[in-house]
Amino acid sequence: MSATPTIWALIPIKGSGQGKSRLAGKLSAPERDALVDAMLRHVVSTADEARMVSRTVLVGPSRHGLDRGIPLIGDPGNGLNDALAHALGEIACAQERPDRLIVIAADLPCLTPLDLDLLAEAPHRSIAIAPDRHGTGTNALSLPLPEAAGFRFRYGTDSAAHHREEAERLGLNVETILSTGLEKDIDEPSDLVDAGQVYTIEH
Repeated sequence: MSATPTIWALIPIKGSGQGKSRLAGKLSAPERDALVDAMLRHVVSTADEARMVSRTVLVGPSRHGLDRGIPLIGDPGNGLNDALAHALGEIACAQERPDRLIVIAADLPCLTPLDLDLLAEAPHRSIAIAPDRHGTGTNALSLPLPEAAGFRFRYGTDSAAHHREEAERLGLNVETILSTGLEKDIDEPSDLVDAGQVYTIEH
């Protein structure tokens, strides 16, 4: 690994109109789309500001209107885990692959550049996991390359525990990163109080 490791951020995004269905009782479809776009823009701009992140890559069906200079890896269409596996495969095999890849959720309105730098600073041969506010989901992963090139994403129920098991399968250490910016994703209506960081709810 180089003296100054190269760190990339990978952000998975859904197609327009497909995000945050559990908020339907509180927000209309256009409002949910606007919230999704606002949070995505915040996460992308935060990655740009992070001291240790040199490149941001998206994986999904479109850029949601973001700068066309941001690399986009297409989504094969078989769900989040397959999309991330496809992107990891491309990045790990790239001629100028990074030394570490941070996979970060697109719905973190309280995310700060320091949060991403904490993930970037995970020790060599360690996978860092940032759980959600419940401690069971996964809002970010920090994967060393090439050691974690074969990592199998397990997003879904109890994903944090499954991702720890995956790190152990690969013979890698596990670091847990706890911070307000990383734990506060927006999934349920009760989470919307935190969305005010990036999006104003009118009612």
